[in-house]
Amino acid sequence: MALPAIPVILPVLLLLGSQAAWSAAQQVATLHERDAAALRDIRAGLRDLPGSRFFDSWDDARSPCAYAGVVCAPDDEGDPASGALRVSVLTLGTGLADSPGLAGTLPASLASLAALTDLVLYPGSISGAIPVDIGSGLRRLRLLSLSGNRLTGPVPESLAGLPDLHTLDLGNNRLEGAIPAGLLLPSSPSLKVLILANNGGLSGQIPAQFSSSQLFHVDLSGNAVTGTLPPLPPTIRYFSVAANGMQGSLDGVFGGDGSAPADLAFLDLSMNNFSGSIPPEVFALPSASSLLLSRNNFTGPLTVPAAPAPWAVVDVSHNAISGEVPEALAVAGSLYVNNNRMSGEVPRAVARSVFAGRMATFYAQHNFLTGFPAPPLPLPDSAALCLSYNCMELPSASAADGCPTIGGPLEARPADQCRSTEDGSSGGHG
Repeated sequence: MALPAIPVILPVLLLLGSQAAWSAAQQVATLHERDAAALRDIRAGLRDLPGSRFFDSWDDARSPCAYAGVVCAPDDEGDPASGALRVSVLTLGTGLADSPGLAGTLPASLASLAALTDLVLYPGSISGAIPVDIGSGLRRLRLLSLSGNRLTGPVPESLAGLPDLHTLDLGNNRLEGAIPAGLLLPSSPSLKVLILANNGGLSGQIPAQFSSSQLFHVDLSGNAVTGTLPPLPPTIRYFSVAANGMQGSLDGVFGGDGSAPADLAFLDLSMNNFSGSIPPEVFALPSASSLLLSRNNFTGPLTVPAAPAPWAVVDVSHNAISGEVPEALAVAGSLYVNNNRMSGEVPRAVARSVFAGRMATFYAQHNFLTGFPAPPLPLPDSAALCLSYNCMELPSASAADGCPTIGGPLEARPADQCRSTEDGSSGGHG
């Protein structure tokens, strides 16, 4: 008795299926013309590098909303009855390790994709400037990542103060000019991640109001930033200004008034012109895992709290630091104090940590150290130990085996330089 119902149900299913297909086709066909035009301009301005096939799906045989990297959504700020779609997410390139990426230039009409929340350009060879009006047109942006290309020109001022922008990554390009101060100010409250690293030509100073921002990841390394470093915001977790031209002391930078950045885990101030002593607060940061302060002009002894955080890396090499190696630094996974003016005997706790395999690397070469109390244990194969060019006989051949291949003399420091340190002089040779 159920058989007669089959011919009735089947047409209904077919009808519903055809209606759904027709509705989907109608939806696809109503992509906002401004967005469709911008996608055409993008396709005209960009191309696959040999070995990339990202644009294979960008052809006239399919709807733009079916293109690779394109996500469309209803226009919630337009006329709901129109059924128009807008591009909400645009990902250009595949991001695969074996893909060379894209080449070409970004069209100015990119800024007309007004509903865009996420714009990602994977590493490749795209050159030219970032459209100057990108921030004015893309007011809904939450993520903008254009890293690893060959973009030139300035960082658009229009990107500062966007109401929803959380992550801005323009690193590893060839950008130049002043960093828009608004990106580092409280006027960009939604911005949490700012990466402008390794552009080379970005300049300017970090404004004092940076201390009141809500940023928690800032990477300005490999640029031409100058000036002094203001107090870090209490929200910061990752901060790098390595390989810039910054100067001055670090007094007050790490919340000496009680506003220390409690979650700061990564700090890289290396390759600048910072001077003065390293504040004790640096070593008291509760969450620190990497402290990279090498190649500056720091002086004075190191003052480290008795129970510091168990750092993965502490690097204060290539400065003019004096005094003894603090015993508290024995908790570091790797410790670099080389190329300074440190004296005295290396603490037993540090030596034990190296020979027990807890400290993977201990570089202390090119100082004025007078002894290393090596325990009667073999040095682990995984450990790198370098004590050359100090005021002591090396405890064993292993004390030089771990030295870097380009690191200067491997013998002991000349006796006349060591006598001068006993008289209270640094000897003048770091």
